[in-house]
Amino acid sequence: MNVVNKIEHWGDEHKTKWLDMIRIALGLLIFFKGIALISNNQAAQDLIFQNNVFGFSGMMASLAIHIVAFVHLVGGLLIAIGLLTRFAAVIQIPILLCAIFFVNLGKGFSMLNSELWLSVLVLLLLIVFWVVGSGPLSVDQSMKRKLK
Repeated sequence: MNVVNKIEHWGDEHKTKWLDMIRIALGLLIFFKGIALISNNQAAQDLIFQNNVFGFSGMMASLAIHIVAFVHLVGGLLIAIGLLTRFAAVIQIPILLCAIFFVNLGKGFSMLNSELWLSVLVLLLLIVFWVVGSGPLSVDQSMKRKLK
């Protein structure tokens, strides 16, 4: 059994309901961040240009924002309902890493940079749910019970 299977097995064996409440809140937070990106597209483009992230042009920045917003919407919803939670968490991790290192650190590493700390917290929670999985209050768990 390789390391990933051992981690997933440990995560499947150690599930609590209070962790599901955190998973649901995390999924909703990511989902609403996707809505915020779509509704305020120009501010997100200005942020990319201001930080000169990857040297994006206007069209590329708009496309990148739409892709990130789509991944946040779908991934956040999947995490909130507990369907394919590990997959949804994994696809969010690169986005959060880029947000931390390329966008939020440009504003400074201080206690006043709340967006940085929120991104770090979300990244840590995504890693937790990548390891732990869905939990007892999820669509994944109810599908497993129906198959038995």
